[in-house]
Amino acid sequence: MEVKIGVIGGSGIYQMEGLTGIEEVHIKTPFGEPSDSIVIGTLEGQRVAFLPRHGRGHRIMPSDLPSRANIFALKTLGVEHIISLSACGSLRQEMAPLDIVIPDQLFDRTKARPSTFFGIGLVAHIGFADPFCPQLSEVLHQAAQASGAHVHKGATLVVMDGPAFSTKAESRIYRQWGADIIGMTALPEAKLAREAEICYATVATVTDFDVWHPDHDSVTVEMVVKCLLKNAETSKRIVRHAVRAISAQRTCSCGSALKDAIITARDRIPEQAKRDLAPLIGKYV
Repeated sequence: MEVKIGVIGGSGIYQMEGLTGIEEVHIKTPFGEPSDSIVIGTLEGQRVAFLPRHGRGHRIMPSDLPSRANIFALKTLGVEHIISLSACGSLRQEMAPLDIVIPDQLFDRTKARPSTFFGIGLVAHIGFADPFCPQLSEVLHQAAQASGAHVHKGATLVVMDGPAFSTKAESRIYRQWGADIIGMTALPEAKLAREAEICYATVATVTDFDVWHPDHDSVTVEMVVKCLLKNAETSKRIVRHAVRAISAQRTCSCGSALKDAIITARDRIPEQAKRDLAPLIGKYV
């Protein structure tokens, strides 16, 4: 049975309680192994694949995440929707610690993370004006409301490499640019999910005010972890509400993102690329 819903757990979320009929799968991909084995089970009547982004025990730094392997592995399982759970810092007074944010835009401040499945003789240019699936984002917004969370819909998420937190100068400039929250993991995940024609949206849980705030001018691990533990339970409640509401039929454009994106002449695509990327491009080449 194919698994249509994937959940990527962020900091503080290394397992998903409530899954029944569990099986654990180890998947090798052309891009290496995922962050951890993938746990498949039934949640609220839906088959769900859960993957801890940083590995159980939090072993992998944001800049070292095998994001291509993670997204590719979920694609091979048949996943069409990915719910990303992620901690973030707030750049706005109104987005306070313990709040939930459903972002709709991304600003990339990462430097050297592999961010595409393509290359080596195969070129594709996806549309990425709206980096999060609007339909899945709306499902998550409603799920957050149903879970009793204080939720904000629509925000620009800055993604930085880390693992260090921002300087005060960086934090002030991000605010001037109009960014709302800051995190370390939504990219390249969102780009890769679009290339894989998977709907992707994020539940961003606020852990701190970053370092711009006059009353919170330093960010410590102790501060973040304290909020992480509370936010983790909220995130899991949101997931349970969301999986019940996700429609089996997709009407968004995510499922056809590669339709006109591959520009390499079909007779010039390397055979190895065709084999390796068959789960992604097989229906087009």
